[in-house]
Amino acid sequence: MGVITKITKQVKNDERYNLFIDGKYAFSVDEVVLAKFGLRKGLEVDELEISEVQYDDDVKKALNKAIHFLSYRMRTEKEIRDHLKDSELDGAIIGEVIHKLKDMKYIDDLEFAKAFTGTQINTSDKGPGWIRGELYRKGVDDPYIEEALDAFTFEMQVDKAAAISEKLMKKYRKDSFMIAKQKIEQNLQRKGYPGAVMKIVWETIDTDRDTDEQWDALYHQGQKAHRRLSSKYEGYEYEQRMKQTLYRKGFAIEKIERLLEVLKEEE
Repeated sequence: MGVITKITKQVKNDERYNLFIDGKYAFSVDEVVLAKFGLRKGLEVDELEISEVQYDDDVKKALNKAIHFLSYRMRTEKEIRDHLKDSELDGAIIGEVIHKLKDMKYIDDLEFAKAFTGTQINTSDKGPGWIRGELYRKGVDDPYIEEALDAFTFEMQVDKAAAISEKLMKKYRKDSFMIAKQKIEQNLQRKGYPGAVMKIVWETIDTDRDTDEQWDALYHQGQKAHRRLSSKYEGYEYEQRMKQTLYRKGFAIEKIERLLEVLKEEE
């Protein structure tokens, strides 16, 4: 048993108070905790009461930490739990904080999932698979993820994937159509677009290349292969290696043979 002999406001944080018991500093508490327990000068307190006060203060400090973390953007329950665990807080305290935040409507994983999905749809080129993976990593439950992804309609996915594909088709103009298509599909897959979307994309975008564009791509790849192979092989073996290399890159044999004739003339 002890008596609170003095209570002083902290200089650097005017929401916290220092408590002195029997003339010696004991601990500090938040002003909310101070008021809740009616702590005042002359009050007698025992060990159990002190433990209850300190526990309640630990919860208040953890709650303040979580609210500060939330002040930057919305967070999922898992993100908040992980943030508090990094501070090595007791599991019971974290549980209390999560319960309070839910009561305050500061945590709502469904609303988070909907907001996150909407942001990605409006500001990025990411597909539903990528969004699903990010939400899962952030601890959102599957039913919430699927409900949020309802906003990302199949038609919207096709439109976004088509825009990406048209842009990349220009970027890969020096590749054969086959290789360009493979690179684009790999890109779309990394961004989280399903095969069904890719199939529709190839039916909707303009993939035709005129004769000059096809020749430019073949010539570009042929020059690269020639520089690599001409120093190692010659004659029949060189021609066979060139044909194999360029055929694997998606070019037709008859066009490769024409290129080999051009390269001979240029020597």
